[in-house]
Amino acid sequence: MPTPHEYAASQAMRFREQLKDFIRIPSISTLPEHTADVRRAAEWLADDMRRAGFQTVEILPTNGHPVVYGEWLGAGPDAPTVLVYGHYDVQPAVMSDGWESDPFEPVERDGRLYARGASDDKGQVFAQVKAVESVLAASGNCPVNLKFLIEGEEEVGSPNLAPFVSAHRDRLKADVCVVSDTGMRTPDQPVICYATRGLMYLEFEVTGPKQDLHSGTYGGMVHNPAQALAEIIAQLHHPDGSIAVPGFYDEVVPLRPDEREALGRSAMPDGFWQQSSGVPAFWGEADYALHERVGARPSLEINGMVSGFYGAGSKTVLPAKALAKISCRLVPNQDPHRIFERVRDTLMKLTPPTVRGEARLLAEAFPAVMDIRSPAMEAALTAYEKGWGKRPVFERGGGTLPILADFQRELGGLPILLMGFGLSDDGAHGPNERFSLEMFHKGIDTAIHFLHEAGK
Repeated sequence: MPTPHEYAASQAMRFREQLKDFIRIPSISTLPEHTADVRRAAEWLADDMRRAGFQTVEILPTNGHPVVYGEWLGAGPDAPTVLVYGHYDVQPAVMSDGWESDPFEPVERDGRLYARGASDDKGQVFAQVKAVESVLAASGNCPVNLKFLIEGEEEVGSPNLAPFVSAHRDRLKADVCVVSDTGMRTPDQPVICYATRGLMYLEFEVTGPKQDLHSGTYGGMVHNPAQALAEIIAQLHHPDGSIAVPGFYDEVVPLRPDEREALGRSAMPDGFWQQSSGVPAFWGEADYALHERVGARPSLEINGMVSGFYGAGSKTVLPAKALAKISCRLVPNQDPHRIFERVRDTLMKLTPPTVRGEARLLAEAFPAVMDIRSPAMEAALTAYEKGWGKRPVFERGGGTLPILADFQRELGGLPILLMGFGLSDDGAHGPNERFSLEMFHKGIDTAIHFLHEAGK
C-alpha cells in the first residue's frame, strides 16, 4: 500500500491535466456573460471532490454565485475538524491585456503553468483537494475531519459569503481554518502570512454640463469634469506619499519594535521589488520600508479613470462627466465603513462649486490578524518544514481576503492559517498569470503533512 506522498507522486501528471481542465473554464465572476461558466466550474469542482472521496458534496446557492461545500467526517467526533476555504472564480482576462497565450488554454513553459486562475486560486485550491484524495486513496482514512468551502465570488469582494457563513454557522464549525490563496517570494523559502489588509472600494463621479459640449464653444467657460476630477484626486495624497484624508490614520496600530525587526529580517531586498514591478523608482512614505508600506500601512489608490472621448483620432469634446474608481487597503483596527465616510467627506469638500460630485461605496472588507503562537500554527510550521525542507518565516500581506474577518466573527474566533503555495511574482490579476508546477506538487505534499500534524 503506497503512502499518501507516494500516491501523489504517482498521480502527478494526472493531477496536472485535471488542473488544466479546471482552469479552462472561464469562471469570471464579475462579468454577467460568464454566469453559466461560473456554475460550470462549480459543478466540475464538485464532481472532482466526489471522485477524491468526500462523503458529501453540495453546490449551495447564495444571492450570487454558488458555494461548493464538501465534507469528510470519518475521523469521528473526537478528532479535530479542519475547514478549508478557497475560491474557484477568477479575474477577467483577454489577449489584448498582454497575454502571450490564450488565458484560458493552460500552457506549460519553463516549469510554470500559464493561465488565468492558475495561481489565484484554482491551482492552490486544487492542491488541497488532491492532498485529501491522496490521503484517502492511500489509507481509506484521514486523521482529521474535513469541511471544504469553496466560493465563487471572492474576486468581486465576497458580497454574499458572510450571510452564507452566518446562516450555516453550525455546519461550518471547526477547530482550524486553512486558506491557500497567498504567495511566497522564492520557491525555496516558505512564508506564512499572518495579517491581511482590509478593503474599502468606492467610485467617485464628477458631473458638470447636462451633456457633452463643443470644447471650442464652451472651453474656458465651463469647468471640465475630467480636469476637476484630476484636480480633486491629486489632493488625496501629501507630497511625502501619505494620505491627506483627515482622520485616515487615527486607528492605525503602529508596529511594535520587535515585530518590525522580525519582519525586516525576512524582507526581500529592494531590488526584488524593482525587478518584479519594473518601475523606475519607488514612491510612498519614506519613513517605512517597502515591505512595511505594503503589509503594515494603509493605502489609497486610484484604480481607474474614465471620461470623454478616448478612441482613435480626435474629437474636441468637453465631457459632461468623469469617473474614478478608488480603493483603500486597510490595516488592523481600521473600519472600512468609517474610512469610506472620511474619504467621501474629503472628496465632497474638495469638489468645487463649478461641478457636482457623488461618492458611492462599492465594496468593503475588514482586515484580519492571525495568532502566530497557536498550536494550529505550529502544525502548519511543521508541515511546511517537512514539505519544503525549511521552516517558514512570517510576513504581513498587502492583499485582502474578505472572508477572514467574517470567519473570526461568525465561527467563534477559530484559528486561521494562510497556507499559500503560490509565488509573489505569479502575476495574479495581470497578464500571463502563472503557477509553478514544483510549488503545486510541494503544496500537495505540505497539505498532506498538515492533515497528519493537525490530527496530533
